[in-house]
Amino acid sequence: MSDKNLLMLFVRNPELGKVKTRLAASVGPEEALAIYMHLLQHTRLVTENLPMDKVVYYSNEIDHHDLWPNSKYKKQLQANGDLGEKMQQAFRDAFAQGYTSVVIIGSDCHQLTPAILEKAFEALKTHDVVIGPALDGGYYLLGMNHLHPELFQGKRWSTEHVFPDTLYDIERLHLSHKVLPELSDVDYMEDLDEDFWQQTEE
Repeated sequence: MSDKNLLMLFVRNPELGKVKTRLAASVGPEEALAIYMHLLQHTRLVTENLPMDKVVYYSNEIDHHDLWPNSKYKKQLQANGDLGEKMQQAFRDAFAQGYTSVVIIGSDCHQLTPAILEKAFEALKTHDVVIGPALDGGYYLLGMNHLHPELFQGKRWSTEHVFPDTLYDIERLHLSHKVLPELSDVDYMEDLDEDFWQQTEE
């Protein structure tokens, strides 16, 4: 059977006061929303020309008239529950639809590149799981060839324990895995490097 790849993007609907709340504590909700919109644009630029199926999972409601072109991205609503339950259901649906390699990312990583995403899918040709650790202790990417529910259960989401606890489960389950380069997610002002501000000014 030929490979059937899917890239899933988990995003929040860009609403004032509801995105980047930790960042908003220092820059205000309007600036936090503007930064989040820039991150969404960056994630689109990084992903839209990649040669696999793509689906955007929205937090609140599906928007067919936003920056994600309907011709390039399928659109779905995230399931109920905590982040782990939402992601687990998304992976379950993807495998039920016949996809053989599935990768999930968020929209908070300004350092993400097409090459890293291509490397993730390449890794899944020879590994059970691929994961991209974030500097804050979470992860910016997770991919697998079969559903492993344990990777989504019992996690302390939005803490520095997410990546090490997930890696512990991967190793405990004896899953072959590839760890990608560590990148920075944008949650606080100090996460915004000079390159980010130069791009926002262009």
